[in-house]
Amino acid sequence: MSELQFLLDRLALQDLVAAYATCVDSDDPASAAALFTPDGELRIFERGAEAPVRERVGPEAIASAMAGLDRYHTTLHVMANHTVTIEGDTADGVTYCLAHHIHDVDGPEGTTLPYDYVMHIRYLDRFVRALDGWRIARRHLVVEFTEDRPIAVS
Repeated sequence: MSELQFLLDRLALQDLVAAYATCVDSDDPASAAALFTPDGELRIFERGAEAPVRERVGPEAIASAMAGLDRYHTTLHVMANHTVTIEGDTADGVTYCLAHHIHDVDGPEGTTLPYDYVMHIRYLDRFVRALDGWRIARRHLVVEFTEDRPIAVS
Protein backbone atom coordinates (compact mmCIF):
# COMPACT_ATOMS: atom_id res chain seq x y z
CA MET A 1 0.00 0.00 0.00
CA SER A 2 1.38 3.37 -0.95
CA GLU A 3 1.72 6.11 1.62
CA LEU A 4 -0.85 8.17 -0.29
CA GLN A 5 -3.38 5.29 -0.30
CA PHE A 6 -2.83 4.76 3.43
CA LEU A 7 -3.53 8.43 4.11
CA LEU A 8 -6.64 8.41 1.92
CA ASP A 9 -7.95 5.29 3.65
CA ARG A 10 -7.13 6.68 7.09
CA LEU A 11 -9.05 9.88 6.37
CA ALA A 12 -11.98 7.91 4.95
CA LEU A 13 -12.12 5.77 8.10
CA GLN A 14 -11.93 8.83 10.33
CA ASP A 15 -14.78 10.36 8.31
CA LEU A 16 -16.79 7.14 8.72
CA VAL A 17 -16.39 7.23 12.50
CA ALA A 18 -17.38 10.91 12.55
CA ALA A 19 -20.37 10.24 10.29
CA TYR A 20 -21.62 7.61 12.73
CA ALA A 21 -21.53 10.13 15.61
CA THR A 22 -23.18 12.81 13.49
CA CYS A 23 -26.01 10.49 12.42
CA VAL A 24 -26.62 9.34 15.99
CA ASP A 25 -26.64 12.93 17.30
CA SER A 26 -28.90 14.04 14.44
CA ASP A 27 -31.49 11.44 15.46
CA ASP A 28 -31.04 9.58 12.17
CA PRO A 29 -30.73 5.91 13.12
CA ALA A 30 -31.32 4.66 9.57
CA SER A 31 -28.36 6.65 8.23
CA ALA A 32 -26.17 5.53 11.13
CA ALA A 33 -27.10 1.89 10.49
CA ALA A 34 -26.40 2.33 6.75
CA LEU A 35 -22.74 2.89 7.67
CA PHE A 36 -22.56 -0.82 8.58
CA THR A 37 -22.19 -3.72 6.18
CA PRO A 38 -25.41 -5.69 5.45
CA ASP A 39 -24.35 -8.24 8.08
CA GLY A 40 -22.75 -5.64 10.33
CA GLU A 41 -22.62 -6.28 14.06
CA LEU A 42 -23.04 -3.89 16.98
CA ARG A 43 -22.19 -5.44 20.33
CA ILE A 44 -22.26 -3.55 23.62
CA PHE A 45 -19.95 -4.66 26.43
CA GLU A 46 -19.47 -3.59 30.01
CA ARG A 47 -15.83 -3.12 31.02
CA GLY A 48 -14.12 -6.47 31.56
CA ALA A 49 -17.09 -8.56 30.41
CA GLU A 50 -16.48 -11.41 27.98
CA ALA A 51 -20.03 -11.49 26.64
CA PRO A 52 -21.99 -8.53 25.27
CA VAL A 53 -24.93 -7.18 27.25
CA ARG A 54 -26.67 -6.36 23.96
CA GLU A 55 -26.10 -7.46 20.40
CA ARG A 56 -27.62 -6.29 17.11
CA VAL A 57 -26.88 -7.71 13.66
CA GLY A 58 -27.83 -6.04 10.39
CA PRO A 59 -28.81 -2.45 9.65
CA GLU A 60 -32.49 -2.89 10.58
CA ALA A 61 -31.68 -4.23 14.06
CA ILE A 62 -28.96 -1.61 14.54
CA ALA A 63 -31.30 1.23 13.52
CA SER A 64 -33.97 -0.09 15.88
CA ALA A 65 -31.50 -0.09 18.78
CA MET A 66 -30.36 3.45 18.01
CA ALA A 67 -33.95 4.68 17.83
CA GLY A 68 -34.05 4.06 21.59
CA LEU A 69 -31.86 7.12 22.05
CA ASP A 70 -34.91 9.29 21.42
CA ARG A 71 -35.66 9.05 25.13
CA TYR A 72 -32.96 11.72 25.62
CA HIS A 73 -33.44 15.41 24.86
CA THR A 74 -30.20 15.38 22.93
CA THR A 75 -27.00 13.40 22.55
CA LEU A 76 -23.49 14.56 21.77
CA HIS A 77 -20.79 12.06 20.85
CA VAL A 78 -17.25 13.45 21.04
CA MET A 79 -14.81 11.18 19.18
CA ALA A 80 -11.08 11.12 19.95
CA ASN A 81 -7.92 9.00 19.86
CA HIS A 82 -8.86 7.37 16.55
CA THR A 83 -6.24 4.84 15.45
CA VAL A 84 -6.40 2.26 12.66
CA THR A 85 -4.39 -0.59 11.23
CA ILE A 86 -5.14 -1.08 7.55
CA GLU A 87 -4.45 -4.30 5.65
CA GLY A 88 -5.74 -4.14 2.10
CA ASP A 89 -9.52 -4.00 2.15
CA THR A 90 -9.91 -4.52 5.91
CA ALA A 91 -8.95 -2.39 8.87
CA ASP A 92 -9.13 -2.54 12.63
CA GLY A 93 -9.71 0.61 14.62
CA VAL A 94 -9.96 1.96 18.13
CA THR A 95 -11.81 5.18 18.89
CA TYR A 96 -12.46 6.76 22.27
CA CYS A 97 -15.79 8.49 22.77
CA LEU A 98 -17.47 10.65 25.37
CA ALA A 99 -21.18 10.16 24.73
CA HIS A 100 -23.36 12.76 26.43
CA HIS A 101 -27.09 12.02 26.92
CA ILE A 102 -29.18 14.91 28.24
CA HIS A 103 -32.25 13.86 30.23
CA ASP A 104 -34.45 14.96 33.11
CA VAL A 105 -34.29 13.73 36.70
CA ASP A 106 -37.10 14.25 39.19
CA GLY A 107 -36.35 17.22 41.44
CA PRO A 108 -37.97 18.64 44.54
CA GLU A 109 -41.65 19.51 44.62
CA GLY A 110 -42.53 18.08 41.21
CA THR A 111 -39.74 19.83 39.29
CA THR A 112 -37.32 18.25 36.86
CA LEU A 113 -33.61 18.87 36.70
CA PRO A 114 -31.41 18.46 33.60
CA TYR A 115 -28.72 15.80 33.88
CA ASP A 116 -25.98 14.59 31.57
CA TYR A 117 -25.53 10.83 31.49
CA VAL A 118 -21.97 10.47 30.17
CA MET A 119 -20.72 7.19 28.80
CA HIS A 120 -16.95 6.80 28.49
CA ILE A 121 -16.70 4.46 25.53
CA ARG A 122 -14.02 2.65 23.61
CA TYR A 123 -15.13 1.52 20.13
CA LEU A 124 -13.25 -1.53 18.84
CA ASP A 125 -14.04 -1.70 15.14
CA ARG A 126 -13.50 -3.92 12.15
CA PHE A 127 -13.94 -2.07 8.86
CA VAL A 128 -14.22 -3.43 5.32
CA ARG A 129 -13.90 -1.67 2.02
CA ALA A 130 -17.13 -1.97 0.01
CA LEU A 131 -17.80 -0.87 -3.55
CA ASP A 132 -19.13 2.45 -2.25
CA GLY A 133 -16.43 3.02 0.39
CA TRP A 134 -15.49 1.83 3.85
CA ARG A 135 -18.17 0.33 6.11
CA ILE A 136 -18.31 -0.89 9.70
CA ALA A 137 -18.41 -4.69 9.76
CA ARG A 138 -18.16 -5.06 13.52
CA ARG A 139 -18.38 -2.50 16.30
CA HIS A 140 -17.70 -3.52 19.87
CA LEU A 141 -18.87 -0.67 22.05
CA VAL A 142 -17.08 -1.07 25.38
CA VAL A 143 -18.49 1.05 28.19
CA GLU A 144 -15.48 1.83 30.35
CA PHE A 145 -17.47 3.81 32.96
CA THR A 146 -20.42 6.18 33.25
CA GLU A 147 -21.39 9.33 35.12
CA ASP A 148 -24.76 11.00 35.66
CA ARG A 149 -24.23 14.61 36.60
CA PRO A 150 -26.38 17.70 36.95
CA ILE A 151 -25.94 20.40 34.35
CA ALA A 152 -27.04 23.96 33.77
CA VAL A 153 -29.06 24.46 30.60
CA SER A 154 -29.58 28.00 29.39
